[in-house]
Amino acid sequence: MKNLLKMAALAAVLSTGFASCSSDDDANTTIITGSQAALDKACADWKTARAYWENSEAFLFGAADVYSIDPHTDTWPVAANDLADVLRDANAMSNLDDFIKTANSGILGYHGLEYVLFRQGQPRKIDQITTLEYNYICAVAKDLYNATATLEACWDSKESNAVRQQIAKEYVATHLAIDDKGNQEGALGSFQNFGKAFKNPGTGDWDTALDATLEIISGCQDIIGEVGQSKIGLPYTGEDASYIESPYAYNSITDFYDNIVSCKNALYGSMDATTPNEKSLIYFCLNAGSATLAAQAKALVTKLDNALSKIKAMKAPFALYYSDASCKVAIDALGELDDALGELAETLTGYAGNEIVENQCQVINENYVDNVIVATYRLLADNAQKLYQSIVNIKSK
Repeated sequence: MKNLLKMAALAAVLSTGFASCSSDDDANTTIITGSQAALDKACADWKTARAYWENSEAFLFGAADVYSIDPHTDTWPVAANDLADVLRDANAMSNLDDFIKTANSGILGYHGLEYVLFRQGQPRKIDQITTLEYNYICAVAKDLYNATATLEACWDSKESNAVRQQIAKEYVATHLAIDDKGNQEGALGSFQNFGKAFKNPGTGDWDTALDATLEIISGCQDIIGEVGQSKIGLPYTGEDASYIESPYAYNSITDFYDNIVSCKNALYGSMDATTPNEKSLIYFCLNAGSATLAAQAKALVTKLDNALSKIKAMKAPFALYYSDASCKVAIDALGELDDALGELAETLTGYAGNEIVENQCQVINENYVDNVIVATYRLLADNAQKLYQSIVNIKSK
């Protein structure tokens, strides 16, 4: 996600094979007892849980933004020096659950786990994992699950999972907000149900149903711009060669692809959809009786598929081939997709106040909350919970 803590030394880290973050002479370097199979499973589960997170990035508004869950769980590059310091800090390590709630976001979440679990795209060797590293990743994984459970609970308009509702309320009450520079800046505030607000215009951040529907497009544009201009663009142009997402697991291109799949899900109205469902934004635009909307929606579908194809064709791993010409091809395809979304949004904006369009947007929004956002977050939380248990199981009982 955000480049809140740049690592100018990332290239050196990549070339040296990621020296252990607990290799300092003062650190406890006792190796845990465990099986390689258990560590391999944790790495596989990290990739699965990671995919569902990336599938959610077309809707980082609402809880992910308001409660700083995005930076708390997905800041990169990893602040490796800070992480090494934590692993030598007796006070921090003595009460990790509390420490992690307010810790520097650059040592937490998916990439804090990735840094400990992977080396050059492969699971680490079990005889390299120290007790301090194990204790740390257990606490980070538990916090990651709590964050994802909070996302589900905050968007579930039916409040159907009492356990995750309670986790969410505790999370909001105990974690701190994070500003654009990665600094902690006070309490998060009170628990809100964003699903209810999105479905009921005028009760929250969206004044009309059309406003909420336009947020679907805006959310897609935000992540498309981030993937093209920042995630791929900053390393490719040489502006910031350290800005490489998931470099330890060599998962970058998968991350990029899954980000754009999140847009496809949002626009098509369900997860893993191959065609737009009848309650989706794209279906409405194709069948609303407007030649302009239909043409723009068709062009958008073509450019969406093209962007996915060009990302998949990038030379892998991105951590080693971020200057390859295939990156520029993907960047250009993403730019065209962004432009197509902008044109569609402009046309839809012209229907403000139209009762028929507002009513259809209401249908689109209710489906979007239940069958895209909540469905994604539920699987995200389920798989984050599995990841936490797999990490606990790395160490032999």
